Amino acid sequence: MTYSRKNKGVCSLATEVSLTDDGVIESVAVVGGCNGNLKGVCTLLQGLRAEEAVSRLKGLTCGNKSTSCPDQIALALEEALALANA
Repeated sequence: MTYSRKNKGVCSLATEVSLTDDGVIESVAVVGGCNGNLKGVCTLLQGLRAEEAVSRLKGLTCGNKSTSCPDQIALALEEALALANA
């Protein structure tokens, strides 16, 4: 399953996640943002269970913002999981 989400409150524009049927991350791609850092984060997430990634990333902030690109990835993963389990 592939899911796309428009990001809010960060420099990046959108996040696309692809999950296996059993909730393992196949890929994550972020449009915009800090290219090198986000490529690294996305690569590290491959093969991880989506729930585990959410628990590690959700709530992280960037500077004085109330969110971050990793937090936005967590939100996209949560929404994708909810759709897959609906």
